[in-house]
Order: sequence, then C-alpha cells, then structure tokens
Amino acid sequence: MYPWLDFTGKIVLVTGSSRGIGAGMIEAFSRLGARCVVNYVNQGAGRNKADAEAVAARLNNPLVIECDIGDSQRVAEMFAAIGQQLGGLDVLINNAGIIRDRTIRKMSLDEWHSVLGINLDGAFNCIQQAALHLRPGGRIVNIASVGGTLGTFGQANYASSKAGIMALTRVAARELARDEITVNAIAPGVVDTEMGRSIPEESRKKMLEQVPLGRFGAVQDVVDAALFLCSPHAAYITGQVLHVNGGFHMGG
Repeated sequence: MYPWLDFTGKIVLVTGSSRGIGAGMIEAFSRLGARCVVNYVNQGAGRNKADAEAVAARLNNPLVIECDIGDSQRVAEMFAAIGQQLGGLDVLINNAGIIRDRTIRKMSLDEWHSVLGINLDGAFNCIQQAALHLRPGGRIVNIASVGGTLGTFGQANYASSKAGIMALTRVAARELARDEITVNAIAPGVVDTEMGRSIPEESRKKMLEQVPLGRFGAVQDVVDAALFLCSPHAAYITGQVLHVNGGFHMGG
C-alpha cells in the first residue's frame, strides 16, 4: 500500500487509539511493520476498553495499556512499562483529546480545566516521558486543530488547548533536536469521526462552506500525514504545524 514506508522494528505509541483517528493511525503503523501500543482511558462504561481490545485484535502482537494521560504519574508508569516490555520507543503520536463545547459566558471552570487537562497537560506529560525513552531518530507528532488557529465559536477551552499544543510542539522541537528527535503537529479540520459528527449540524454546515475542497476530512487524510512525518522522508522537518483541513485554514 505504501512501498516507500517501512516501520519494521519500530515501537509506536498512539494515545487515545481505541477509535477514530487514533485507531486509524495505530492500524496503519501495524500494517507497515511496527510493534504498536494501544492506549485508552477506562471511561464510558467499559466502551473504551472494548474498543481498544477490538483494535488490538487487528494488530500484530500489540501492547494494550489503560492510562489517563492527564495523570502524570500514570503516564510515567505507562512509559516505564513500554521501556521494560518493548525495550524503548520510536514514535509517539499525541492524539488523545476531548471536547466540552460551550460559550465563554456559560462555560464552567470544570469544563475549562477538564479539556486543558487532557488535551494540553496530557500532551505535555507524554512528551516529557517520551524524551526519556525515545531512541535517536525518534518522532513525536501532536494532533492539534484548525480551531487552535481560527478560534472556533464555543470552543474557548478546546481551541486554547490546541493553540497551546502548537506552541508546545515548537518548544519541544528545539529542545529535543539535539537527540535527533523531530516534533511536529498536524492541524485537522472537521474529520468524519464520532467527535466530528458530534458538532451541531448547523455549525457543521457553516464550517463546510469555508472548506475550499468542499468536503470534511477522512481519517485516512490525517493518518497519511502522520505516516509521512514519522518516516525517514521527513527527517529534516521539525517544529512545523501541517494543516490537513482542505484549505479551511490558509495561513500567510
């Protein structure tokens, strides 16, 4: 499928990989030869665990780890387990994220902190631990969002977290370059996932009108970008935000 991509012998962790973009990514890396770590958080009345196990069943000898990435101690334990059981790490995809949409006037502090705690704190926790375990030539890809640039209505918490991820990406890229580790971000627009479909229909229509390519993204669009950034073909790319949103955002 991708003859110019080969991740044989690589260890790949995708956070929030029980479904959606994360599941698509972990399955793609596995097909291309990687040994994969499936991560999920034990919420949703057992649904996340069931979905993670279903994804793992389609992979080649995966490691499945339940971990709330917003908890720094749990994240340290997850990375320690990966190091002990798999011998190291080559790729980290910070994909896990949540939304709690509400206007600023109505947003509670809990809704604000819960989104920042997973989306931004969680990415920081994982990068901090990955820096101790990634081998030379390692890759980190953070999933941001077009909302972090445009400031989507009703998403003060989510947009702020994704803007923070873009800044975190640039700082991490500078700090980890000495270890030959690249750090980049992908900023999708609306993607056809459960999270994307949860956006109110009226808002979806307005967003679609602003996408020059005239369609929402598919999971594979984001997966392909991540595979490229994690490949040897992107060895000289770091500190960048790759917009994968059909032209929804065209920065200067």
